[in-house]
Amino acid sequence: MSDADLFAQEHGILAGARAVFDNPAAGDNAYRHSLGNLIGAYERLIRDTRQLIRRSDREELEMNRLNYRLQELASELKFRVSHDALTGAISRGALVERAGAMLDDGCVALIMVDIDHFKRVNDIHGHPAGDAILQGVAACLIHLVDGEGPVGRVGGEEFAVLLPGQSLEAAGELAERMRAHLASTRFTETPDVEVTASFGVSWNERHASFERAYARTDEALYEAKRLGRNRVVCLA
Repeated sequence: MSDADLFAQEHGILAGARAVFDNPAAGDNAYRHSLGNLIGAYERLIRDTRQLIRRSDREELEMNRLNYRLQELASELKFRVSHDALTGAISRGALVERAGAMLDDGCVALIMVDIDHFKRVNDIHGHPAGDAILQGVAACLIHLVDGEGPVGRVGGEEFAVLLPGQSLEAAGELAERMRAHLASTRFTETPDVEVTASFGVSWNERHASFERAYARTDEALYEAKRLGRNRVVCLA
């Protein structure tokens, strides 16, 4: 639709006023009539313009609200894709991706955590109790790591911690603090359940593959279980 179509009435009034203006013989009544038409058209344009502005402001506000909500949904989706829904720890896939990037940049200590006799907890106390323990253990690990590296859930009752630039000794000390903290904690949702975990720790040089790092740490974790659980085993 052209501008002339949109303002056909206004163009007609303007053309009539111009004709009166260009006619030397036009009288006062013709001028008053043309001026009245121009005033009416002008007032109508002002009124319509204000309505359009108000409508535009409302639509812009709604568009901004929708854009903000879309950004929120995108962030929520990104979080859900990269995090475990139950515990809030990062997902296995996200952990593997971060581990690869960290190993490209430098050495990485890896801690593997396996909750002892977790199947027994589910069998005796039920899966809701098991879920509460998984959430509690994840919260403890994340709190104790305190931002030094990501904490991920890599299996049913198995977690992993990436510690870029950490020595084996420092990672082992952190793992021992985690072990002691879990062993002395009674979670609110399951106060009658004693929770312990076994820990495997490895140190991995720059450019090592995550698969190799995971296998070495799993070997240390297996040794911790073989020795009686609720302990830390480090593998240089």
